[in-house]
Amino acid sequence: MTALPASGRAWHLAARPHGWPEPGDVALREVPVTEPGEGRILVRNLHFSVDPYMRGRMNDVKSYAPPYVLNQPMDGGAVGEVIASRAEGFEVGDHVLHGLGWREYAEFPAGRGTKVDASLAPLSAYLGVLGMTGLTAYAGLFEVASFKEGDAVFVSGAAGAVGSQVGQLARIKGASRVIGSAGSDEKVKLLVEEYGFDAAFNYKNGSVKDQLKEAAPDGIDVYFDNVGGDHLEAALSSFNLHGRATICGMIAQYNSTEPSPAPRNLALVIGKRLRLQGMLVGDHFALQPQFVKDVAGWLASGELKYHETVVEGIENGFDAFLGVLRGENTGKMIVTLNG
Repeated sequence: MTALPASGRAWHLAARPHGWPEPGDVALREVPVTEPGEGRILVRNLHFSVDPYMRGRMNDVKSYAPPYVLNQPMDGGAVGEVIASRAEGFEVGDHVLHGLGWREYAEFPAGRGTKVDASLAPLSAYLGVLGMTGLTAYAGLFEVASFKEGDAVFVSGAAGAVGSQVGQLARIKGASRVIGSAGSDEKVKLLVEEYGFDAAFNYKNGSVKDQLKEAAPDGIDVYFDNVGGDHLEAALSSFNLHGRATICGMIAQYNSTEPSPAPRNLALVIGKRLRLQGMLVGDHFALQPQFVKDVAGWLASGELKYHETVVEGIENGFDAFLGVLRGENTGKMIVTLNG
C-alpha cells in the first residue's frame, strides 16, 4: 500500500460572519490524515462544491442543514479517489461522491459514499448536472411546480447551476416559453444562444417587473425562484391564474443584516389562486434513478448543455464561495484540488 500523507488541509469556520463573510471568518489549517477504520474509506478529494446554502450554515441558527461548528472543518459535496479502504465493495482507485468537501482528504464510513463512473461523465459533473443541483432542478420543476407541457416558465438566477438546468428541462419537455434573468449581458446571451431560452434579461438593467412583463407578455405559469425579493414580487405580478412557484433559494437576502421587505403584492396569491411551495432536494431522493436516466440521456443526445466555473486549488476555496454569493459563476462552481 502506498504510504499515506501525514496531513492535509481543510477549511475551518473560525468566526460566524455578520453580513458578508470576511477572510478572517475562515481558516485553512493542516489536519492529520489517519488510516481508515473498519468499514471506512479514505478518499483524496479531486473536486468539491461551493454553494449558496453554505452561507446559512455559517450562522448559529436551527435550519434544515445543521450549522457549521466553529473551529471544525466545513463540509459539502465532494468527489474523489479512494486511497485506502477497509470496507467491502470499495477498492483503492474507485471514485466516490460524498459529503466531506472543503478539505483535501476525507475519512468516513463507506455507507456515506456513492461510487460514480468516470466513464459516463466527468467526475465534476456528479457535483452539478448529475448531482444535487441537477436533482434540485429536476424535482423542483417536475414534482414541486407540477410542470406540464405548454406552461410558460420564468427562472431567476438562470445562469447558475440549478437555474440553467431548470430552463433547459422546461424547454425539452415542451414549455410554451422559457424566460430567465441573470446578472450580466454575457449570461443573458448564453441563456438564449446556448441554453435555448426564448427570452432573458439582465436584472441590473432596470425594473425586474417591467423586464419580465416585456419578456412574458402572455404571463407565466411556473416560476422557479433562486433569488427572492424583487424577482418574486415580479413573478407574482406576471402569474396567470393557478400559477405555481418553486421557492428554492433566496440568495438576494443571504447576507442581509436587516429583514428584507416581503413581496408587497402578496395578496395576488388569493385572487390568482397561486401556489408557492418551498423545496429541499433531500425530500426528493426517490426520483434519483429516473433523474439520472433522463438527464444522462439528454446529455448524451446534446439536448442538455452545462457549464462549470472551475477554481483551481484548495487555497482558493473561500474566494470561490464568495464568487458564488456574488453571482460570478456561470453554471456550477467547482473547486478542483491540485495533485
